Amino acid sequence: MPDITTSVMKDGQDQRWGDLEHLRRTSPMSDAVLDEVRGRHIRCGDQWLIDFASCNYLGFDRDQEIIGAIEPAVRRWGTHPSWSRLLGSPRIYPEIEERLAALLEAPDTLLLPTATLIHASVIPVLAGSGHVFVEATAHRTVYDGCVAARGQGATLQRFRGDRPDQLDAQLRAVPSGSARLVCLDGVNSMSGNVPDVPRLAEICRNRGATLYLDDTHGFGIVGERRGDELSPYGARGNSVVRHTGETYDDIVLVGGFSKAYSSLLAFLALPTPLKDLLKVAAGPYLYSGPSPTASLATALAGLEVNERRGDAIRADVHRKTAKVLDHVRDLGMATPNVDGLPIVEIVLPDASDLDAVAGFLWDSGIYVTLAAYPLVPRDRVGFRVQITALNSDDDIDRLNATLTALCERFAVRRPGS
Repeated sequence: MPDITTSVMKDGQDQRWGDLEHLRRTSPMSDAVLDEVRGRHIRCGDQWLIDFASCNYLGFDRDQEIIGAIEPAVRRWGTHPSWSRLLGSPRIYPEIEERLAALLEAPDTLLLPTATLIHASVIPVLAGSGHVFVEATAHRTVYDGCVAARGQGATLQRFRGDRPDQLDAQLRAVPSGSARLVCLDGVNSMSGNVPDVPRLAEICRNRGATLYLDDTHGFGIVGERRGDELSPYGARGNSVVRHTGETYDDIVLVGGFSKAYSSLLAFLALPTPLKDLLKVAAGPYLYSGPSPTASLATALAGLEVNERRGDAIRADVHRKTAKVLDHVRDLGMATPNVDGLPIVEIVLPDASDLDAVAGFLWDSGIYVTLAAYPLVPRDRVGFRVQITALNSDDDIDRLNATLTALCERFAVRRPGS
């Protein structure tokens, strides 16, 4: 019997994943085993690093009030409610769903374990045998869900989110009477930018399409705009729909607790009739093991902390992010981030420099998210910095000093290039 690895390599997949496999083998910042964590300082072997790869934006992973909610819930429900949700849901599920719907100002919500499972199962249900349109820079898990829909009979086209007229023409060209689903990121996971949701929603409504938004990086960070907001991120962290002043008419929002809320849990904001449909049509509701009790408890506690302290935390994250972005621009480094959110993408003009840049950052004690091909297109290879509430001002100063040194040693992409 042939070795499965050999079979995959013969199919040419080794060429596609070669850059990432090289990075995995050569860079200590890839496929790392971490031995200790102290806030946003992590130890890998003998090396201590400042963590700018974490997506725990609000610092809830180390919040003692939230941590304290775990033991009572585990004593009540055990470590893991092993029923699928179709069989039974601990009372904590509807409690979270009700609190979440109120925060989002959505008609209803449905909790499932991860956004990846949601995309893989829900996009094919919503698309049916109709037409799916996926934004060119949408997260890979969204794209994979769209490919799954195509495998079940839907057509699939890509569009550019910054060219809404292109989407309008594509929607206009498909036959009427069939499902039309438009999928894209809310806050983009690499650029940290917010799409023109009102314009895209208007097009979808005019063309009888549903807008499907993956806002796993925006939920907990961006929220409704109002006069007493403490930062340009808005208030309450109630996601990109409210941040852009939209309603949930013909919009399905997907969000995750695994970023800002530091919990293994995800959700859809949707109409109740669609929620009821997914209870019998979506695989994760029917078959998947549920989120651990600790994740359910920390999600509920996180919603309570967000209500009392969330806006002040977000204002602090905004201040620290602005300090990094100002420095990046002063250095003449290009970043696609124009909306000031705590995801700072640095693209390298020469993709072959990534290994050396990763080593330089590691030796400088800075831990980041590496973006290698094929995780990103070759012209977007580089690294991503995430700023969180637990990164201190000293951490930010250390990052900025390291970026200065990086610019002196390596070629960087300049604005407009």
